[in-house]
Formats: sequence, structure tokens, C-alpha cells
Amino acid sequence: MHQPKTMDELIDLVHQAVYEVDELRACVEDDPEEMERYTPFIDQLDVQLRKLFDDMTAGRYTCPAQTDLDFMPLVQRWGRDIPFKPLLLAINQAHRNGFRA
Repeated sequence: MHQPKTMDELIDLVHQAVYEVDELRACVEDDPEEMERYTPFIDQLDVQLRKLFDDMTAGRYTCPAQTDLDFMPLVQRWGRDIPFKPLLLAINQAHRNGFRA
């Protein structure tokens, strides 16, 4: 997964993650069995990613940080069911370590 070199690139990755949640929801909304698989985390992940995106675009976000992003417990618990897990890991890594030149 591509590591962001700037805040704008990190914002783009978070925007992509928001899009991925929307796409996942759209793909499974007509299939109750599949939706059951994603129900434990999809709403919370959606809220957390949108808040992160809003904080970033409003200038209320800084990195690097000492702690993981709020969505990481979801990734740790449900990661095998999250098709875009590498994207979330890359976002968290940039959050923790800053940008790569």
C-alpha cells in the first residue's frame, strides 16, 4: 500500500476509505446474509472515517500521534472481513509515523 508523503495524500486516502465503506454497504445491502457479516462494524467504521475526514479538511487534525486512530480496534477485531484493511492500516501508519519523503 502506498504511504502518503503529504497531508493532502493522507486526506485522499481517508476519502478513499470513506468511499470504500459506501461501496461495501451498497454491495451488501440487498443481501441479508452478507450484511450480517458487516453489521458489527460498518456503521461505526463509517462514522469514524467521516469524522476523521472532516477533522482533516477543517484543520483540526495533526500527525504524527502517539496513539492509533479510533477505528483500529475495529480493524483488529474484524480485519479479516474488511476488504480494504490494507488501506486502513496505511492511514493509521501515516497517522502514527508521519509522512515518508
